[in-house]
Amino acid sequence: MPENTVTMPLAPMEPQDVATAFAYIRAMQVGDIDTACAVIDGMGPEALRMLLDVAARIVIPITAVDDHDGELCAHSFLAEALGRLLLELLSDGTCLSGAPGVAETIVRFTDNILTEAGDVAGVLRQLEAAGMRQAMEAHPVRRPTA
Repeated sequence: MPENTVTMPLAPMEPQDVATAFAYIRAMQVGDIDTACAVIDGMGPEALRMLLDVAARIVIPITAVDDHDGELCAHSFLAEALGRLLLELLSDGTCLSGAPGVAETIVRFTDNILTEAGDVAGVLRQLEAAGMRQAMEAHPVRRPTA
């Protein structure tokens, strides 16, 4: 498999990138195209990279190889392979190309895999909060000294 964002560790996201990416995803989730367009215009050429970073941070932990009572099983490897395939499809840009495709895939993944009670917006808020915590830990705000 070629080296790409799917196989290489991701650099920590900037807090503003997390906030902006999730603002776009949430706007797409509720069908607010005007807000989605305004957000993506502000994201500039880095929009797709930011959304792919968010997708990887959601998909990889859910599909990563995990043992079951200390033993790896075939289903563990299948889940990891499917997660990596999804991220490769998003990165390749053939079928699910562009920011709207990535955002819609994140919403569908959240709805179908991560949400039991149908509260997609709530789960997206939780994912954003987790992403923001990680970003703040990686990029602490430095206060000027007097």
